[in-house]
Order: sequence, then structure tokens, then C-alpha cells
Amino acid sequence: MAHTDRKTPGRRRLRRVLTVLGSLVAVLALAIGAGVWWLWSDAKVTTAGRTAFTNELAIPPLAESHVDEKTGRRVFDLRMRAGETEFRPGRKTPTWGFNGNYLGPTLRAKRGERVEVRVRNSLDEASTVHWHGMHLPARMDGGPHQMVEPGARWSPNWRIDQPAATLWYHPHPHGKTERHVQRGLAGMFLLDDENSERLALPKRYGVDDLPVVVQDVKFDGDRFDHGHGLMQNIGFLGDRTMVNGALDPYRVVRDERVRLRLLNASTARTYDFGFADGREVALVGTDGGLLERPVAEDRVRLSPGERAEVVVRMRAGERAVLRGFPLDSGYGDAWQKRFAGGDDSFDVLQLRAARTLRPSPGVPAKLAGQELPDPADAVRERHFDLKMSGINGRSMEMDRVDATVTRGTTEVWTVRNENGMPHNFHVHDVQFRVVSVNGARPPAVLRGRKDTILVPSGTTMKIALRFDGGPEFADPDTPFMYHCHLLYHEDGGMMGQFVVVDRGGRAGTPKGGGHAGH
Repeated sequence: MAHTDRKTPGRRRLRRVLTVLGSLVAVLALAIGAGVWWLWSDAKVTTAGRTAFTNELAIPPLAESHVDEKTGRRVFDLRMRAGETEFRPGRKTPTWGFNGNYLGPTLRAKRGERVEVRVRNSLDEASTVHWHGMHLPARMDGGPHQMVEPGARWSPNWRIDQPAATLWYHPHPHGKTERHVQRGLAGMFLLDDENSERLALPKRYGVDDLPVVVQDVKFDGDRFDHGHGLMQNIGFLGDRTMVNGALDPYRVVRDERVRLRLLNASTARTYDFGFADGREVALVGTDGGLLERPVAEDRVRLSPGERAEVVVRMRAGERAVLRGFPLDSGYGDAWQKRFAGGDDSFDVLQLRAARTLRPSPGVPAKLAGQELPDPADAVRERHFDLKMSGINGRSMEMDRVDATVTRGTTEVWTVRNENGMPHNFHVHDVQFRVVSVNGARPPAVLRGRKDTILVPSGTTMKIALRFDGGPEFADPDTPFMYHCHLLYHEDGGMMGQFVVVDRGGRAGTPKGGGHAGH
């Protein structure tokens, strides 16, 4: 009996220890659960139905230009500069812009013209100006091999040889593109041609033909917050949107039909654009120009870098809200979708129709012939696997050429994403045809000219590309880029390079970035 009594205190101490440990484990589990729930709840952002629309939408000015008598070129001037912008009353945010404090003017040229853009860098950092969607020689492209150092100048020139389209320009410094775009270096570049000038589409810039440059932003006091949230491996996601640099914007319109040139200039966020009342719009154009025929849509999904032109019909006196809806597919599982912004929604822009509207003609049934490559002409196929670690398992190297293509030929590229998260794919220089999506014919919204496509997780796309151009397009030492246009991914090395050569030619060795000016 005495022996049993001696063990009783030890057992009691053990039970107390186990009880305390159990309580600690329970508390820890509750804390972890609460933390996970907080992360989950905090990751969802919405401004839908909560936006007051207090700021009038600004329209970027059309850039001034002149035709040089000696060269015959249409000349534009762009200066990268730092400044301050008052997005919110009384609060000035440090920003960058072209020819101003934030964003840049809209450049406009016509097919057949030769243009020259005189770029000057007044920043304290080197940067570039890439002409996104433009068909032009590699040395004029403005990729990471055409860096413009502080105080330097760069004057690319090329002939516009592609249909009317909504293009844009932005920086492309290797490893720093996300930050430079976020600070405000971006603008539109509109192309016209004889067909677009004849068509009865809204075409009065800033009146019934509106540029809509959409960005998501977040503020840290008076400054932009460039940080990435926990679990957000997609890149930067803001908690509100701006259009043309205006928060909570509205625009008074006075025409029955209004053309919106939508540009997703955000660095990582994909938008499923539509109107809050569910009305249909006429989709008339994609990245590289007008569709063959308009397509009636109630949603238009754009990933970073993509563009779309839509015509919306207004009724006198009404207010219509352009909204970015939650994404219904392509963002992986529920966890990945939540932390990649797929559950978010934003009220982007309010259109306020005047009490009396000018009548507008109906949208033409026939828009444009399609200048698209034929996959039957392909001389080669290539495959591209998209992963955070790189494309085809290789991270970007400035002095490595990943593909060599022959001028004047067509290729078919297969682009696959099995990475469990969204990516997209942008190719410099060309406008390509989407041949298939997971083996099926692409939807109508992907049947036009494209230079950037969303490639959701679990998706395989085939695209046909034709590498046209005169002798100046053959340049074995100066590469074009292909990359994910989610800029955090691009900056991390999810990019490759190709050069265009004449038949029988070989790739050279690209030089590193850097531009001394001239």
C-alpha cells in the first residue's frame, strides 16, 4: 500500500502537465485557425456597390507630333519624369509619368506612316519604353536590351505596317518592370487605317471613343504600396482601381453609343469586365485590331496587358457601372483563387448619360478582314511550359537565345500551364492567331489578332505566329521577348528570347541591357 501512495503524486503531476500541454495545443490550434481565417477573409477585396464615383474621368491628351520635312517621319517626344500626383484631396503621391506626373499621352498614327519617338529619360533610374503589340524591328522594340540610362535619349523609328488597333507602351527593364509600371509609366498608342476611318463606329477621341486604362492600386499613407500580400504569389494586388489615373471615376456621355478601349494596365490582376446591370456590349476589337464581326458579350475577361474594344448602348439619363466581376474559372483551387484575386470585385467606372443623347448608327455587321497567320503554313512547332521557375524549366538570361526563327515563316507554338496558378503569355513583334484551347476551337473573343493571352491553370493553347517584315527585321544579335505578363513573374525570370534571322542564318550573342544614349 505504501508503494502505491508514493507514485500517486507523480501521476498527479503528469496529469497536470498533460492537461496544460493539451490546453496549450488547443489554444495554439485556435490561434492558427483564427490566423488562417483572418488571412482567408482579408484576402477578398470588393468595392462593388460601395463606390461613390466622385471624380470626373480624365482623358489622356493626344500627343503632339509633327512630320519631319527631311525624313518624312511623324515625330513624337516622350520624356520619362518624376513628379507628384494628388489622387486624393490634399494628399500628394510620388509618381512617374511620360510628359507629366502620371501616365502618358496617347500616341496616334496611321498605317503606312513612318514614325519616330524621341525618348528622353529624366528619371534617376535607367528604364525602357516597349511598344506593346507593335510590329517593328527588334532594335526598336524597347525591351530590356534597349535600356535608356538617366539623362540619355533614344529615338527608335519604324514604319507602321499593321491594321488599326489599340496598343500601348510601358517600361520593360529586366527585373524591374512591375515597379516601373506601378509608378505610372504607361500610355496608349492608337493605330488607324483606311478601313477604320470608313467604319461607322464611335471614333471621336475623348467624346464617344474613350480610352479606359485600368490599374489596381493600394496606398501606404501618401505613397503607393508596392508590397505583395501574404500567400500572393501572383504578384501585386491592390484594394481599389483607377481609370486613367482617377480614383472612383465617372464620365458624362452625350451619345447613344460609346466605344470603350479597355486596357488592363494592372501588373497581376485579371478582370472579368461587364456592366453591373448585366447589359450586353458589342465586342468589336481585341489586342491587334478589329474583329471580322462584332460579338455580343456580357463579360470580357482581360489579363494584364490585354486590350478589348467594346461598344455600349446608353439610354438618356441613365447611369451604368462598369464592373470587374469575380472570376469563375482558371484560377486553380479555392485557396489559389482567393489569394490570386479571383474572388475580388470592383466598380471601375460609371457612365452618366445626358438627358438628351445624340443618335448613333448601329454597330456595323462587318468590321475588318482578318490578317491572321494560317497554321497550315507552319514550318515548325515549339512547346512552352509555363512555371514560376521559368519557361521550359529555364529562367531568363539576357545573353541566351532560346529560339531562332526564320523571317517570312509561320510557326505553331503550344503553350501549356500545369502550374496550379494563372499565367498569361505575351509575344513581342507579332499578332498571332489562337488555333485551339484544350484541343477545341477558341471562343469568339479569341478569334481575332492577339499578342497576349490568359492561360489558366490546366490549359493548353496552340497559337500560330508569322514572322513577317523587311530585311531590317532579320537581326541575329537583338532578341525579342516572350514572357508571362504578370509582371512579378516576368521580373522573376519567367521570360525567354528569340531572334529573327534570314533563311540559313544563325543566332548571335545578345549584349546585356544598357543604352548610353545618342
